[in-house]
Amino acid sequence: MDTITQIKEQICDVCHKMWQLGWVAANDGNVSALLDDGTILTTPTGMSKSFITPEKLIRVDRQGIVLEAAEGLRPSSELKMHLRCYDRRDDVRSVIHAHPPGATGFAVAHKAMDMYNMIEDVAAIGAVPLTPYGTPSTMEVPDAIEPYLQEHDVMLLENHGALAVGSDVITAYYRMESLELWAKITINAVILGGSIDISRKNIDKLIDLRSFYRITGRHPGYQVYNPGDPLLHKKED
Repeated sequence: MDTITQIKEQICDVCHKMWQLGWVAANDGNVSALLDDGTILTTPTGMSKSFITPEKLIRVDRQGIVLEAAEGLRPSSELKMHLRCYDRRDDVRSVIHAHPPGATGFAVAHKAMDMYNMIEDVAAIGAVPLTPYGTPSTMEVPDAIEPYLQEHDVMLLENHGALAVGSDVITAYYRMESLELWAKITINAVILGGSIDISRKNIDKLIDLRSFYRITGRHPGYQVYNPGDPLLHKKED
């Protein structure tokens, strides 16, 4: 298991990457990690992810009570969402929330990402649901995501952004990165005339091969949330 120092460095690295990639602006986004002793490291509120350093990370308990924090720093206002993920999923050790433009475009267009157009994403992520609207910093957001947590490692937050969970910080980050590239590819496909789904036979084959590919995490199986959308669900000729 990674040491606390390593986990702090990973959180900072991911925060800096998110900012460099344009997934967050100003004080957007938040990252957390569950430690072996049951406490949680989380990013502070009101700070650009480009400025995050290890000493600025905050340590809280499973109820969100601050245990360690530099003077003047408070936990992310979205900590409630992170705590719900840890409470409902024993396998989750990191949570990332960001506003990647492609994926968030789907969230503000009120479209789930249920395209079966990219081999890697069909196998690794599966359909990504659009969770109901929730006012940030309230219990509405954790309540909105809870029904999807058992089957999904990645979610879109309506008019808000995206959420990814993982067994460690890097795994959660990779899932968010895969989500955003997939969203951009799909948007390009729509511009070019429409996204064409892989055949159902091959979709099922890819999902069945998850263990062969050693893909970890949860998968929802075959689900379509936008069945009537001709741009997102064109069929093979």
